Amino acid sequence: MQTASVPTESSALESPQGHAMPAWIYSHPEMARLEHDRILRPSWQIVCHVSSIPKAGDFVTLEIGPDSVVALRDKEGQVRAFHNVCRHRGARMLDGTGKCLGSITCPYHGWTYRYDGGLMGVPSKETFAQFDRDQYGLIPVKLEIFLGFVFICLDGDPPPPSQLLGAMADEFAPYQIEKMIPLAPISQEIWNVDWKLAMDNYLESYHVPIGHPGLNRMFTPDYEDQRGTPGVARGVSWLKEQHSSRWAERMYTRHISKIATHLPEENRRCWRFYSMLPNLGIDLFPDQVDFFQVLPGGPGKTIIRGATFALPDDRREMRLMRYLGSRLNSQVNAEDRWLCERVAQGLQSPTYVPGPLSGLEHWMTQFHDLLREKIPETRLAHAPKSFA
Repeated sequence: MQTASVPTESSALESPQGHAMPAWIYSHPEMARLEHDRILRPSWQIVCHVSSIPKAGDFVTLEIGPDSVVALRDKEGQVRAFHNVCRHRGARMLDGTGKCLGSITCPYHGWTYRYDGGLMGVPSKETFAQFDRDQYGLIPVKLEIFLGFVFICLDGDPPPPSQLLGAMADEFAPYQIEKMIPLAPISQEIWNVDWKLAMDNYLESYHVPIGHPGLNRMFTPDYEDQRGTPGVARGVSWLKEQHSSRWAERMYTRHISKIATHLPEENRRCWRFYSMLPNLGIDLFPDQVDFFQVLPGGPGKTIIRGATFALPDDRREMRLMRYLGSRLNSQVNAEDRWLCERVAQGLQSPTYVPGPLSGLEHWMTQFHDLLREKIPETRLAHAPKSFA
């Protein structure tokens, strides 16, 4: 019986193109710092939907590695974003979601800031020598609102979301995402995998016929109807004419087209998936829309953060479709988690040699190309002794 040989420095100095990435990049401790600085900070991230912060003082925070950002609405109705760090001694000021009553107040020494970020009050101000309050406002974060989502960028000058996703604006328009409201609070889930491994999974549908039997019973594979633009991949799954034998799947398939009447008929018969490098996803369903982020959560951990939104609709029939749609999606998410954690376990084997990639994994290779461009060491079959 033949066994896979363990690659050595002399036999495999470079990871071959057209193959999966080397296992070491999913567990090396130095990768986290480089990915944060070179890939995640210079990218657009979703904090929330504008409907999640409808009134003055409403806020939502986003944690990305050591960075924390707060998005809030000011008294004039404008959405702003700031680094969630007090300018005095660096204390983290806000957590999760909530409402600031009149001002943003640091819980450590009570420095207070206006909703526009300006420093408003300092306890015992007379004890500070030559203090200029105007120099110590909260540090703003680059922001753009597109499709109703509040996007922020921590560093660099990447193309804005309106440019990246705008190429597919015709596909988003029928859903009226800007007018949607939250169906539930933003949620977070911890997976026992590296974030890149989870993103690999979301970028390919080669695994769907085997890994997602429910989706396979209900829909055509989304890789049969793909479209892309630089930095964004899109796939569409179409409802099959033959209905599933499972009750929830059959009920959804039979009735969603008759109930989602706010959409053109074509959009009632499909689920649309948009993946935006390096770690964002937006899914369009006839009954609801969601976004998700794949965020590093520490060594071997991933935070899956996201929320669902929909147009106001109190019809009993629509509530049932949203319940069934959420139930189906929860099952798919649980299957993805299980699959990714099995890969994470397998990558720990010293016998693993990266295998060839299918043409159906094309969008995943674009993600890998981004890693190779920003962190050249990932081209190596084995971890280097030092990083640039």
